[in-house]
Amino acid sequence: MNAGGPEVAVRERASLGEGPVWDAAAGRLIWVDILSARVHTYDPVSGRRTVMATEQHVGAARPRAGGGLVVNLRDGIGLYGPDLAFSWLVRDPVPGRRGNDAAVAPDGALWAGTMRYDEAPGGGSLTRIAPDGTTMREATAAVSNGTGWSPDGRLMYYADSPTRRIDVFDVAGARVLNRRAWVRIEEPAGYPDGLTVDAEGCVWVALWDGAAIRRYTPDGRLDRIVALPVRRPTACAFGGAGLRDLYVTTARTGLARPHPLSGSLLVLPDAGQGLPGTPFGG
Repeated sequence: MNAGGPEVAVRERASLGEGPVWDAAAGRLIWVDILSARVHTYDPVSGRRTVMATEQHVGAARPRAGGGLVVNLRDGIGLYGPDLAFSWLVRDPVPGRRGNDAAVAPDGALWAGTMRYDEAPGGGSLTRIAPDGTTMREATAAVSNGTGWSPDGRLMYYADSPTRRIDVFDVAGARVLNRRAWVRIEEPAGYPDGLTVDAEGCVWVALWDGAAIRRYTPDGRLDRIVALPVRRPTACAFGGAGLRDLYVTTARTGLARPHPLSGSLLVLPDAGQGLPGTPFGG
């Protein structure tokens, strides 16, 4: 494991960069700028980038099994085909609410979070969306954020950022049960945002207003802190050859004097060993 610091993968001025995910079929990283309504892709081998505008604020974009993307938008869950033709899978507009982070479970279902623009407690939720569009709401939240699964699929980790906690659920088929606090982030260290789980079952979490990425072992012990030059890292995901590089999205929104790299996509080369992702089954 390389203990070195971050490098710049994509120099960008994203307002609210979020949701990195490795698209293994295409050999590229996908990430979004929520408030600019943009989906970005980056191929670390060729350096090729693309940027696609969406019609609404986009909280997350994830690969689909048949090609294209599933997106967590302001008014619900949308689908882009391989030709980028758009359709709604679940349309559920609520004034003052938008989609936020989302992740695909090992069974191919999408777990999509929402939040109110004013971040009111209980104004958001975490919902499971099956490939056929069937929904099950599993938790309420203020700012629904990072979601990830243990390597054996028996545990699901989840962060509702204002609580300063990462919680854990037991996975029981399509449902999750027995929610309990797993890790508490002390007040000076920031807020837990997006997270990912590595092949050892350790949880890596971006700390909003904490200028760092942390790794916690499966028993909840903090075993690594990576300091970052930016104040607001938002999420992290393994990608690249062998899933060894940890990519980190960042934000500049709300900062009076953001660091020059705020809004860029950073990378920690050879940070660890990621888990293969699952594309959305719909």
